[in-house]
Amino acid sequence: MDKKYQIQNVENIPSPALIVYLEQVEMNIQRAIDIVDGDVSKLRPHAKTHKTAEIVVMEREAGILKHKCATLKEAEMLAQNGIEDILIAYQMVGPNIKRFVSLQRQYPQADFKVIVDHISAVKDLSFECVKYGLNMKVMLDLDVGMHRTGIPIGDDAVKVYETISKSDGVEPWGLHVYDGHIHDEDLEDRINSCQHSIEQVQEMRDLLSAKGLPIPLVVMGGTPTFPIYAKTPDVEASPGTFVFHDHGYTNRYPDLGFTPAALLLSRIISIPTSDRITLDLGHKAIAADPDGVRGIILNIENAEVDKQHEEHWAINIPDTSGLQIGQEVYVCPTHICPCVALHPFYYVVDSDGYSRNTWEVTARNRSVS
Repeated sequence: MDKKYQIQNVENIPSPALIVYLEQVEMNIQRAIDIVDGDVSKLRPHAKTHKTAEIVVMEREAGILKHKCATLKEAEMLAQNGIEDILIAYQMVGPNIKRFVSLQRQYPQADFKVIVDHISAVKDLSFECVKYGLNMKVMLDLDVGMHRTGIPIGDDAVKVYETISKSDGVEPWGLHVYDGHIHDEDLEDRINSCQHSIEQVQEMRDLLSAKGLPIPLVVMGGTPTFPIYAKTPDVEASPGTFVFHDHGYTNRYPDLGFTPAALLLSRIISIPTSDRITLDLGHKAIAADPDGVRGIILNIENAEVDKQHEEHWAINIPDTSGLQIGQEVYVCPTHICPCVALHPFYYVVDSDGYSRNTWEVTARNRSVS
């Protein structure tokens, strides 16, 4: 295991626990700034990975002043920590429309933006904004191939954007594009896939421009496609995972240049056979996403993860004779984002290897104050 992950006072930390290495976080933030050649106006990082006020402050102090998020609680956290340009990349429906408008009224200094992909969402949002005399910036969510949310490029998309333009209380503010379907590990293949997305966005730009409709902003991508959109003119890139990174992205996209900055600390709680140990790291502490291997053990050689339960994780190894009950085990998760949401706080490790503080996962819950 790399010595930078060794915790000097690990005996003081109960397990299972989420551990964040401050020096690595700082390096990842700087790496993101380097990717945009120092032009932080190109950066709109996604808060859904860290959900933490202190990380927002670190990014703000590094000059990153625009953010993206998925939940109203994340938006509130950003507004409470000095961020005034906030994109909520999630279509507001039902009671969340009223909650969103309430958030806007509570933090009038914040420039909130929201996405839509359907005319009914525009009308509902318009109705609520008019009621309180607000003018909301609304972006069209485009589907360029993921087929999770958004609307494909074409006449129907133009109609939604036109509806924003013609509705009171809302203002058309450009295009939002998430391309989570792009998984090319080879950088050149990834560039080609991104080019297809860029071409679709340009087609949509042309359709809207022909109608005389404004397109103030285009926000594209996530962490794997970040380096490509960082070099694309008139586009803001919105990576999220980069701040903590994980084994999944490290393994698949080594070109990104980020380093895992968050691990899970576990301990051996049982040695049931000569070739099997059990950790206190069930799927209540490490996310059951993705399918398959959910984490890599860093400090035990030839460890093969096996069956996992709520509070237990069985691990097969050739020989357990050198191991003992209570021994610390460091695990790098395959997907860090949903792991963070499982923990109310994490232990922060300083550059000298000691954990002296905990930071609350402020936006872990969805309820706003």
